[in-house]
Amino acid sequence: MLYDFILADKNSKMPMYRQIYISVRNAIENGNLKKETKLPSVRKLSAELNVSKTTVLSAYDQLCAEGYIKTKPQSGYFVAAEFKDMPKLPDEADYNSELKNKIYKYDFSSKSIDESIINLTEWKKNIKDVINRNYLLTSYGDVQGEEALRLALQRYALGTRSVNSRADNIVVAAGTQAILYILCSILGCNKKIAVAKDSFVQSEFVFKSFDYDINYFECDKYGATINSLEKINPDILLINPNFTEPDGANMPVTRRLEIINGVKAKGALIIEDDFNGELRYSTHPMPCVQNYDTENTVYIGSFSKVLLPSVRISYMVLPDRLMKKYREIKSLTNQTASKTEQLALAGYINTGKIDVHLRKARRVYLEKSKTVIKSVEKHFKGCEFVFNETSLYVKIKLNFDIDREKVEKDFADNSICVMPTKKGELGLSFSGIPNDKIDEGIRLISEIINKNKR
Repeated sequence: MLYDFILADKNSKMPMYRQIYISVRNAIENGNLKKETKLPSVRKLSAELNVSKTTVLSAYDQLCAEGYIKTKPQSGYFVAAEFKDMPKLPDEADYNSELKNKIYKYDFSSKSIDESIINLTEWKKNIKDVINRNYLLTSYGDVQGEEALRLALQRYALGTRSVNSRADNIVVAAGTQAILYILCSILGCNKKIAVAKDSFVQSEFVFKSFDYDINYFECDKYGATINSLEKINPDILLINPNFTEPDGANMPVTRRLEIINGVKAKGALIIEDDFNGELRYSTHPMPCVQNYDTENTVYIGSFSKVLLPSVRISYMVLPDRLMKKYREIKSLTNQTASKTEQLALAGYINTGKIDVHLRKARRVYLEKSKTVIKSVEKHFKGCEFVFNETSLYVKIKLNFDIDREKVEKDFADNSICVMPTKKGELGLSFSGIPNDKIDEGIRLISEIINKNKR
């Protein structure tokens, strides 16, 4: 007889042995075939389905290999597995809904960049050039980062940020968080680290994963105060010198040198997260901290906002003493950044396209920053705000309470997206929204917030 749990369609593109395998497997998993149930013999099933014995045997062999059925000498095939409380598969509609990327009319999140900046044609040309070289795609990449990219980064970081390094001291990974995982693997667990309040939350997640004791240093208008660092006495200090609380100013060289000397005296390490340091446009970018202390500072740079958010390439420059430790764990790590994108970025840098890109980015963001500040001053009168130049956003400090649930609903209804912020604040990034939509969007946001005052 033909067992009703076996579905076999000779017109299907799926091989017949595969159809038999899937039918029996599904019947076992959903409980229609109980453990120790005897299956039809190879000869009998092949006759019932009008297929070759080899086809049935191939299906049974696969099921035996996976442990779904077993064979008993002189007796035949029997169900060997029993499933209980199998997880329900998600509906196709729910799955597809997760794949949809909503486009906002007023996108003040920090998840995109201005489309007018990147020369996508040129970037695609670099990607295509790599793809056309088959020998590059048929081998694994360098764990430390492609040598071509590390050589390009050596010149790029020196020229844009005065980073003092050799290509051998550069390590590449897919994003800053991945870089920090590698760095913490080198430094070890149970360290005391000092960071700024409301800093890079993904970095704190990494530090907690390595059981770091996280302490928050105090700031004045020049950045981290020496007194607070002395009180904490950290093993590691994480700073972003391009943005200091509370007013978002650039850390002056006097404070940078004070921190370097103070940390060095205590034998601690500085991690410099130079997020978008090359995007400073109101003045020329200031040399990084690592320029003044190559022996005791780990420099971290990224291309997420400088180039494209989808290009997850970050890098760090390690002092010689940490390079020795990195080489000890290097064979235990894998490269997380795409080899194709690494080589494309190397070409983008070497041909000078990145320099053109940066000049245009500074012009565009300078104009947008002026529009944002003017608009915030006009529509949020009486509210203090902090302007973060290199991170491309404004943080508005609301001097009244709001019904956040209603505000978020009104934002969604009006196709508005803003940065996630804590209570009493509003974060507006201008990295992706077109300049001609900024004032209209901020006006609408102001109206919604004022309508939902408590």
